[in-house]
Amino acid sequence: MILEKKARFNPTKLASVYPSGDLDLLIARNAELVDRYLRLVPSYNGAMSEMSTKLEVLDDEFSLLLDHNPIHHLERRLKSPSSILEKMIRKGYPLTIDSLKENVHDIAGVRVICNYISDVYQLSDMLLSQDDVQLMRRIDYIETPKPSGYRSLHLIVTVPVHLSTGSEHIPVEVQLRTVTMDVWASLEHELNYKTDHTPSEEMKARLINCAGAAAELDRHMEELLQTSRSSAAADQQAVS
Repeated sequence: MILEKKARFNPTKLASVYPSGDLDLLIARNAELVDRYLRLVPSYNGAMSEMSTKLEVLDDEFSLLLDHNPIHHLERRLKSPSSILEKMIRKGYPLTIDSLKENVHDIAGVRVICNYISDVYQLSDMLLSQDDVQLMRRIDYIETPKPSGYRSLHLIVTVPVHLSTGSEHIPVEVQLRTVTMDVWASLEHELNYKTDHTPSEEMKARLINCAGAAAELDRHMEELLQTSRSSAAADQQAVS
């Protein structure tokens, strides 16, 4: 199942990097950049579709080979012009189309929600083994979580997109995480998104504790999966 996620934009984030806080004014002053970005949207949509198809094929193959679907569901989202402008200003990037292409690699995003931790790494390895998928950057926040407790495997890859003007490799951010990791990340984001003030130290500590509990649940479920597979293999061997 693929869910289209609408890019969420928080005006308070814009105000922190663009003091006037006037989104319309910001877009008007960068109308050429926004216009040229909108012309690239078909390329980024094509890259998301290409990546989604690759992942669905791998999920089907898993189902046949292992009698197990590793993907719970997929989510896709394309950054809005306002989100792109906010990021470029915050990072200090020149507000040009060349700068956008060079520096902003998460415009197209695919989030892969897996059932188990082992699914995350198996899918990642199989995806990166494909000849037309080129890895730009890999960050493993499962092995080394963020200080907040956030856990996920992030890949920036490029995939070929074929347009009327020819083929071009377009970057896509692929985030792979378990259902448990996604529940924590979604609720943590919701709390921070809905809250205009800086989270208190108590709230941060409680979120970190919740992240630890979620990680422990993932470990237990992984152990149960491996135990179940071992038992099934032993039963099959006994029958044969």
